[in-house]
Amino acid sequence: MINILKHLLEGRYRISTQLYLGIGGAVVLTMGASLVGWFSFNSVGDAQSRVNEGSVPGMAAAFGVAQQSGAIVAAAPRLIAAATPETFDQVIAEIAEERSTFEAQLAALTQQGEEEERFSRIRAQGGTLISNIEEIECSMAELFVLQERSEALRAELAELRNELVGVLVPLIDDQLFYAMTGYRNLDEAPASPAQHLSKKEFDHYRHLTALQADATTEIQLLSSAFNLSDAPLIEPLRERFQAAKDRIEWSLSALGTARARSQIAPICARLYQLGLGEEGGFGLRTRELELIAHQRDLLARNQSLALDLVAEAEGLVNAARISAKEATHASTLAIGTGRSLLLVLNVISITGALLIAYLFVGRMLLPRLERLSARMRGMADGDLEGKVEIGGNDEVADMAAALEVFRRHALEVQRLNLVEKLAEELQSKNEELEKVLDDLRVAQDQIVMREKLASLGELTAGVAHEIKNPLNFVKNFSESSEELMEELVEVLDESPGALSEEQRELVDEICQDLTDNMGRILQHGNRADRIVHDMLMMGRGSGERQSIEINNLLNEHARLAYHSARATDADFNLTIETDFDPDVGQIEAVPQDLGRVFLNMVGNACYATDEKRRAIEADDGGTFFPTLSLSTRRLDDRIEVSIRDNGNGIPPEVVDKIFNPFFTTKPTDKGTGLGLALSNDIVREHGGNIRVVSEPGEFTEMIVELPLVPPAVTTEEVAR
Repeated sequence: MINILKHLLEGRYRISTQLYLGIGGAVVLTMGASLVGWFSFNSVGDAQSRVNEGSVPGMAAAFGVAQQSGAIVAAAPRLIAAATPETFDQVIAEIAEERSTFEAQLAALTQQGEEEERFSRIRAQGGTLISNIEEIECSMAELFVLQERSEALRAELAELRNELVGVLVPLIDDQLFYAMTGYRNLDEAPASPAQHLSKKEFDHYRHLTALQADATTEIQLLSSAFNLSDAPLIEPLRERFQAAKDRIEWSLSALGTARARSQIAPICARLYQLGLGEEGGFGLRTRELELIAHQRDLLARNQSLALDLVAEAEGLVNAARISAKEATHASTLAIGTGRSLLLVLNVISITGALLIAYLFVGRMLLPRLERLSARMRGMADGDLEGKVEIGGNDEVADMAAALEVFRRHALEVQRLNLVEKLAEELQSKNEELEKVLDDLRVAQDQIVMREKLASLGELTAGVAHEIKNPLNFVKNFSESSEELMEELVEVLDESPGALSEEQRELVDEICQDLTDNMGRILQHGNRADRIVHDMLMMGRGSGERQSIEINNLLNEHARLAYHSARATDADFNLTIETDFDPDVGQIEAVPQDLGRVFLNMVGNACYATDEKRRAIEADDGGTFFPTLSLSTRRLDDRIEVSIRDNGNGIPPEVVDKIFNPFFTTKPTDKGTGLGLALSNDIVREHGGNIRVVSEPGEFTEMIVELPLVPPAVTTEEVAR
């Protein structure tokens, strides 16, 4: 007896025991459920009443909210389309009634307790819709104020433009008349040529015209801002306006204490205030465009909210309709058949429970569960290699299949952990490489800038030499002209009366010489000015395409490179031979960029010929004459520029590398390896190419081919 009780106590934790107890409890519960179900059928009618009295009103309220939201959304664009405050007030009055109806529908919806989550979404969407309409109304009121200020500013800008023209134009005309004739006032004696033709007076005239141009530019920029429809486009106009303001301030300061400055400065100050002040045109237009964009965004959000409200309402309608039909049908069937089936169900449940306990649990379920439990314990101990194999099509088989999936996933997780660890290491290496690459890009940009600055520094000596020649010519011709003037005065003093034929011829000859000297002075002065201009353009970087004479550009930069080499090494000399095609004409190009190309190639030629000269002199003291040949040819659709030197040439294995960045055959202190790489990029941007013909020990010829018709300007070139 004691052993039996002990066995029962130990078996209470077994699955079989728990299943038997569970089935017995199910029988008891079934009998209790039968009694409960008898009384539950009576509550079906109550449930149906709750559906009809609770869900349907909420559905109707939600449908009304969705319908009214569509009307509000349809009326909202009329708020933005209102052209005047009066029209805007009229539209607000029309929308007010629809909005009050919508708010009433929302208030009714808040009283519903069914479908609380869905109703909460509808209330939130409706509240957002109303707040958006109110925000549109507020923004429109602000927009009308901004438009009124803009109109006033435009009127003031037009008045300021007329005032500026009335002040500047007479000042410019008076200054020009004085500079040309010497008359400041018609009733006064004219000033001497040295006074009215002086650089000071012409600078005064130039500053006045610059003021007129910059002020006109500011007015045009401010007027253009009112025609823009995109807020980001205003900032470039504001920056250009600020740049024009800086130029105006500089021109005003250059006028000194002149009377013109006191007349122009107040007008310019008003113009600055109209453009850059707190209530300036740029700020007003930016705020207008931001308000308009915000209104459009609110309209789009309202349309989206209306669609969401309609969808929610349709969901409520469908749910309520289905719920009502199902409740009615189920209650009818349950009430009619439930009572008769309760007794039958009781008998069937008891019989079925006994059969399940013996046949299913005892003979089929428990053995398979024990095998499954044993396999799970093995997996818990770390055995993931063996498969889980349990037959059948019931829940136990599903558990076995799930356990097999878990086993496979566990194996996969082990592999993924390893892969993830490797991926983290790879990501760390990639980040390090990206940092190194960024540092390399920064260093490369700095080296390119140093290369440009170094090239510009090398040009200084050549430019000084080039400018010295025309200045010497100007000095010599000026001294000669002074002597001729003295001779002319002597001739005139010797013959105060009528001049003889011989004296007249002498005077004419002296005048002709003076005229020739003045022409040469002007010619060489222009030459010096052009050299300085080319150097300034070289230092500014890339510019705009323009028509250029390729022969002049090549000749000037070749001589600059030659004199730069001469300044570095006084013993260096070079014979420059030119064969320019007179029919080459002009091409569209960026002169400072092509100038860099020619300057770099001629500089390389100078270096190559000088190295060859030094080597020959060091070996046997022979004679070598460095020679540079420049030629141009016009072909069918392109221009060919040839730069040939008689230096050491380029080895065949190096020719394909010379255009690579940082590749150079020069010593470290002689070059960076960026000159030809930059030159190749510049020529390609112009639609051309560079060919190299070289014979080691004999010559090197760089052939630059440029198209007659320039390629279309790309976005990158515009950005530069």
